[in-house]
Amino acid sequence: MSIEIEVFDRNDRDRWNQLVEDSPQGTPFHRYEALEVLADHSDANLHPLVGYKGQEPVGLFPVFGMYKGPVAAAFSPPPDLKVSYLGPALVNFEQLKRRRAERRHSRFVEQCLDVLETELNPKFTLVRASPWYDDPRPFTWSDFDVQLAHTYVVDLSPGRDDLLSQFSSDARRNVTNDPDADVVIREDGAGVIRRIIEQVRERHREQDESFLLSAEMVTELFERLPDGVVRPYACTVDGRFAGGVVVLDDGDTVYRWQGGAKPDTRVAINDRLDWRIITDAIDRGRTEYDLVGANNQRLCGYKAKFAPDLQTYYSIRDGTRSMNFVSGLYKQLR
Repeated sequence: MSIEIEVFDRNDRDRWNQLVEDSPQGTPFHRYEALEVLADHSDANLHPLVGYKGQEPVGLFPVFGMYKGPVAAAFSPPPDLKVSYLGPALVNFEQLKRRRAERRHSRFVEQCLDVLETELNPKFTLVRASPWYDDPRPFTWSDFDVQLAHTYVVDLSPGRDDLLSQFSSDARRNVTNDPDADVVIREDGAGVIRRIIEQVRERHREQDESFLLSAEMVTELFERLPDGVVRPYACTVDGRFAGGVVVLDDGDTVYRWQGGAKPDTRVAINDRLDWRIITDAIDRGRTEYDLVGANNQRLCGYKAKFAPDLQTYYSIRDGTRSMNFVSGLYKQLR
């Protein structure tokens, strides 16, 4: 029996979200509410594809169609919203033997690409899969180019004491020594999101880098996703806001999504923020802390001091088009 691909009915979003929770590759951004927010803020058309073998779902593949005049492009996730990965999320593969699983996976990807070709006819396709999507070969077999990217993931299972002992000496010192200043870190609500995002925006501006993520989008995610998925942490020093981090939590993994801009203070507040996020995650029974990115050499020195494991993920794009054309189209769409 072949794999059949359908565009998911938005009125059945609870079923979609349950499949996301069942998938090893699912992330908070795979949830249907998050996909709708991303579509709204990227001016894209959402194509939430789901594959079935008979009545059994085998995978989800949310794709965003974007247009420049009559020319279409397909993205998962959409560009410039600071979402590092999305891509396919497979379900009901755990009990399959390798040969059968690979055949089903390959057929699912092929059929999704066929549907996108019919619905969008994209001249450019870019997919960044989650770190838990570990087999991009079905895309290479369909003439896509696959490149490695990296993130750091901290294993939280040793517990706080053993984990702290693995940190670099300066990280241990920064989170255990009491500073002269009055430092308060707390998990906050939607009101602090704008201050965190604007601080990050200012940091990008100082480095002459673009930053198109809006505080409105992050706030909308906070309001529309279930309680506890978006967790803003704020730090005050001597009663004044000094910095913060917006964290995502999917029940197993905690993601250091946005924030952590270099503060204008002598206190190492980012070390303290990360330690508070880690200890809270351990207390909630989470198993991993994804530091979201290990591709920027300038930032790796900071992130590496928390004893993370280096983990790969895949950037996948259509390799059949002229690269000059692809590059030009991508810049216009951005």
